[in-house]
Amino acid sequence: MTAENRRILIIDDERPILLTLEALLGRHGYQPQTAATASYGLRVFKENPPAVLLLDLQLPDADGLEMLAQIKGEHPETQVIILTAHDSLNNAIESIKRGAYHFISKPYAPEELLSLIEKALEKQALVRETEQLRAKTHQLEKRLEIAETRLAPVVKSKAMQEIQELIDAMAPSEANVLITGESGVGKEVIANVIHMRSRRADKPMVKLNCAAFPQAMIESELFGYVKGAFTGAMNDFSGMIAAAGGSTLFLDEISEMPPELQTRFLRVLQEREYRPLGSTKTLKADFRVIAATNRPIASALAENRLRADLYYRLNTFQIEIPPLRERKEDIPPLVSTFLKRFAKELGKPEPEIAPEAFQKLMDYAWPGNVRELQNAMEYGVVLARSGKISVKELPAEVQLPAALQQSERNNNGGGVQNLDDLERNAIIQALAQCHGNKKKAAQVLGIQRPTLYNKMKRYAIEL
Repeated sequence: MTAENRRILIIDDERPILLTLEALLGRHGYQPQTAATASYGLRVFKENPPAVLLLDLQLPDADGLEMLAQIKGEHPETQVIILTAHDSLNNAIESIKRGAYHFISKPYAPEELLSLIEKALEKQALVRETEQLRAKTHQLEKRLEIAETRLAPVVKSKAMQEIQELIDAMAPSEANVLITGESGVGKEVIANVIHMRSRRADKPMVKLNCAAFPQAMIESELFGYVKGAFTGAMNDFSGMIAAAGGSTLFLDEISEMPPELQTRFLRVLQEREYRPLGSTKTLKADFRVIAATNRPIASALAENRLRADLYYRLNTFQIEIPPLRERKEDIPPLVSTFLKRFAKELGKPEPEIAPEAFQKLMDYAWPGNVRELQNAMEYGVVLARSGKISVKELPAEVQLPAALQQSERNNNGGGVQNLDDLERNAIIQALAQCHGNKKKAAQVLGIQRPTLYNKMKRYAIEL
């Protein structure tokens, strides 16, 4: 046992006891320190916490039980032995409840006290060893998590493989990253992968969705504030920049940040310091920024939603994630990943997907991208019967015939249409609304079913 682990602090208001214990422990190879008051004892304790604390319950300036609770709350690994003349059963029970290793009454037998101290030291060594093992386990879990983010979900498309190669190269750097793409393509997933493979992975990534807060609140969320900075600021709030210290700050929907706040944030990126609202104190900023937007960059810049100077600062690396409809080869591995995840969460066997249902997944355009596919798979796993997902266990919009889906998307594009196009699209919309039921579609359109059949034949609408 090292000398550091043999440090013992004695807090007792009786000087003879302090001198006797100091001599006894010194003779047996310990390093005793003494304090006659709680205040001085706490000061000594905080300067260099001992391995074992011998604590009296009756002190001139504090209650020993309250002091015990405070010390165990701040330093749970320290072993505390209560040494007191007030050896009531209630005191003993309360001491153990508040974390004391043992309770011994005065006068004590030196051999009994020395034996207790040795056992307390052995327990503390076990506690420290457990903490070290827990820390090592946490590190291994982190590494495993990093490995999983590298491999899952497995991507097959060339576009996503190129993105993965770019992440491999730039994730360990401190470079800023701007991620673009439609809603649901997985911008936050990519941000997580970058963070987990960076040198800042030991701390959690801090996330702020600029579209989730009223514009007046974004500044206070980002920079923090001091008490009284504005009406309702009842306490200090450190803010996201402080929370991201030593880690990564992910700003989602950056184009929704007010332009004047973008200017202030740009200054933080340039100068690496900031001030909370209402404060005169300048604080250091230590974070890596990853930003994301679902707006096309050209239109965001043209509409002044994203300041050009901030864009150029963020755009050290730009990752544009293509929509799922442009990388259909990623659908099978994503489906497999989601099926495994939701089956495990629900405690069900992983279901199979019927061939016709799988074809529906491949034919669908996925306007909600990967997020919509994920929701569809959860829907299917919940409703799966006999270990299989059929077409009926898919969301209604995925069940629609491909022709209706494509025509419906084309109609959503707007523009001037001739009368034939208007009629054709009205029929398609009615069929889509009624999930292909011709009788109901005819009723919606206000025409007879034979008339609907004739018009479908005329416009080459096939189901």
